[in-house]
Amino acid sequence: MKPKLVISRRIFSAPLALLQQHFEVLDNELDLLLSPEQLVARCEQAQALFVVSSDKVDANFVAQTNQVKIIATGSVGTNHIDLTACKNRGILVTNTPDVLTEATADMAWALLMSAARRVTEAERWLRAGHWDRWAFDQFLGATVHGANLGIVGMGRIGSAIAKRARGFDMKVFYHNRSKSAEADLLGAHYLSKEEILRQADFLMLVLPYNPANHHWLDSAALQTMKTSAIVINIARGGIVDDAALASALTSKAIAGAGLDVFEGEPQLNPSLLSCDNIVLTPHIGSATAQTREAMAMLAAQNLVHWAQNKALITPVAV
Repeated sequence: MKPKLVISRRIFSAPLALLQQHFEVLDNELDLLLSPEQLVARCEQAQALFVVSSDKVDANFVAQTNQVKIIATGSVGTNHIDLTACKNRGILVTNTPDVLTEATADMAWALLMSAARRVTEAERWLRAGHWDRWAFDQFLGATVHGANLGIVGMGRIGSAIAKRARGFDMKVFYHNRSKSAEADLLGAHYLSKEEILRQADFLMLVLPYNPANHHWLDSAALQTMKTSAIVINIARGGIVDDAALASALTSKAIAGAGLDVFEGEPQLNPSLLSCDNIVLTPHIGSATAQTREAMAMLAAQNLVHWAQNKALITPVAV
């Protein structure tokens, strides 16, 4: 008899077909937004669960899903999963690293360039019918070439961003829990938190979310930055104090920002919407067709390996 698998959201046809070969699948092809209670109810008899980053797999959820043996998340980040609760229950967890590195690094640059050159601000102005003449001082943005790029979190994605910076002759600095040999090879220089805040023309946040990193960029940190600086958050909501960021943008304490992630998403701090000097995107850092399907397929392959008693491909240490 095949084990039972619950898939929390709609996925692509190829990974779904693979899973259906090895599991009795309860999918969500209508892509309904399931409450935690609804997801628990679906998992009542399930041994396996496929979730995404918007699903909250907390200790209460784990306690109520007595049959689940493995949880595969279609994301790199696992801050939506209580890993300690899973460990205590003996539940295996897998994620999807590597396959989204390049797409996310590309999106980081899209946000950086858009914020630097005020692309979305200028487009809104043009669409509103305000453009009736050209002027030398119209929508003056920040120069990217040769600027100081500060990367906070020099992992796979941070390194991919640093590689792209070489094409702009940028001076690359990074801040990490520890120094990175790969960063040295890329010509990136380690700085303390205070130093990177003071020196960065563009501050790129790529660090994982955890309690220690909650509001890593808060009001005090923002006040340390150059008034010409631009902040990019491509990592996770909660790393930035969004209310403090909106205040800094409004007061021109910094020049601009680009956010793909938010505290409490899909809700976001309404004060961000009133800031003209910010680029906002709805958590689409990995959103290319090839990358998102590869993420779903890797999650599916991990589940299949579990069903076949094979070693998991990308297990998360819990």
